[in-house]
Amino acid sequence: MDLNLVHVFVAVVDRGSFVGAATMLSLPTSNVSRYISQLEKQLNCRLLERSTRNMRITEAGKLLYQHAKPLLESLELAELTLTSQQAVLSGTLKLCLPGEFGPGVLGPILADFAQSHPQVEIQCNTGLPGSEILRDDIDLAIVFNRGLLDNSSLIARKIASMTSVVVASPELLKQIGIPKLTRQLKQLPCVTTLSVLKGQPWQFIDKSGSLHKVAVSSRYKVNSGELARTAALRGIGLTILAESGCRDDIESGRLVKVEFEMVPAPLELLALYPSRQYVPARVRLFLELVQKRLAELG
Repeated sequence: MDLNLVHVFVAVVDRGSFVGAATMLSLPTSNVSRYISQLEKQLNCRLLERSTRNMRITEAGKLLYQHAKPLLESLELAELTLTSQQAVLSGTLKLCLPGEFGPGVLGPILADFAQSHPQVEIQCNTGLPGSEILRDDIDLAIVFNRGLLDNSSLIARKIASMTSVVVASPELLKQIGIPKLTRQLKQLPCVTTLSVLKGQPWQFIDKSGSLHKVAVSSRYKVNSGELARTAALRGIGLTILAESGCRDDIESGRLVKVEFEMVPAPLELLALYPSRQYVPARVRLFLELVQKRLAELG
């Protein structure tokens, strides 16, 4: 089997059309069509059903793509390693970044990556999603998470870990008293985050390092750490925040750190990608750059 022909076939599937693959590979569309026909002749089977309006991958084509895609990516990674990463990266990097943390912190890193690898097409969606955002057509999702992931079929790589604290306004604590035990949270007003913890329960770590889920009472569920902080400042409820995001509020007395018999699980920034044997070189190198730059930021 001619790997050059296979490379063209994978490009057609990735781009969804012969024209798209031709643009990506800098080839005439007629050449792409001819190469696919040659590959089908070599394999003696139809890989793509095409008409004047659309294209559909056959079952044989799906099987070839599933095996060929990771093989080509592995070869690409090997080439990068053997040439001390001097080879030109190409292809499309489709990723999701958290809306609050992404633009300000990860945005410059992504832009620098794009400048360093001009042959890589960047498609970036921002939001504050959970792991469910990782669809088949997304290479990488960077998400916030606390505790264990719901979806164990994903590969999770920790990028950063942030100490978390339970906080409340002084006015609220005057009304409800200062709780000492996590089980009290079930009877107290709490502000929860929809995506990181699915609203409830909260997760704490005991002195032995074991993780515990704690049910809380919440009528105020938001999809943003900043919204949760604002609600806490207004006295709506207790909330869990990354300590770095509310340190000024605690030091000024606008918020009070509430300590329990257990500590909140840290807020982790995770890189999620599909559970598969090979990860594209562009994804690996982008993650390496993210970890390096975040480490420099401290």
